[in-house]
Amino acid sequence: MCRHAAWLGAARPLTSLIHQPPHGLLTQSYAPRRQRHGTINADGYGMGWYDPARAEPVRYRRSVPMWTDANLTALAEIARSACLLAAVRSATVGMPIEESATAPFADRRWLLSHNGRVDRDAVKDLADGAESTCDAAWLAAAVFQRGRAGAGLGEALADVVVRAGEKDPAARLNLLACDGASIAATVWGDTLFHHRLHDGVLVASEPLDDSPGWQALPDRVLLTVSGDDVQVQPL
Repeated sequence: MCRHAAWLGAARPLTSLIHQPPHGLLTQSYAPRRQRHGTINADGYGMGWYDPARAEPVRYRRSVPMWTDANLTALAEIARSACLLAAVRSATVGMPIEESATAPFADRRWLLSHNGRVDRDAVKDLADGAESTCDAAWLAAAVFQRGRAGAGLGEALADVVVRAGEKDPAARLNLLACDGASIAATVWGDTLFHHRLHDGVLVASEPLDDSPGWQALPDRVLLTVSGDDVQVQPL
């Protein structure tokens, strides 16, 4: 399993998802509180953000534990955006540990992270190719393929998750994606929370702190966030 988090709202640094909160992703990499499968997330980490000077998002991915990267603190303080996504990884047994298998995956303006596991045979026929041989990369490829065909972010996530879930009933398919102006996430087999603040919305596998306002989402729903509009609908 993995842990991931995203922000949409007023511009803020990536450290607001990683180091600043008492239970941010750095802490979740070695001491997650709500993780149902696995105990630590030491098989890599990644983060993505949007810069007005670039048409595509910026990514930084490593295949090492987050706490071993001496460069991360300064980078996360400087990388600032109105839309952020970051993840720490606990690799499914048998999956490669490499940067190309580490979220966020990217295509055009879309960034995507997967928290869970799925048989690759359940998703390979949903996409033409993937960046890595890992299950998450195949899920991302399937979502991106639907986006290139004209589907919206939430629509693409929902279609892939439902189809993959039908083929692999034991799959855990929590996806988190963004496009610079919106966030979409699925809850399918693990935890997901959202927190509406005065200047934006946080979405995370588990609360980043103990402040009031974090709301747990039920299983098998699609969450979409656009501006200050938050919608939840069944899958």
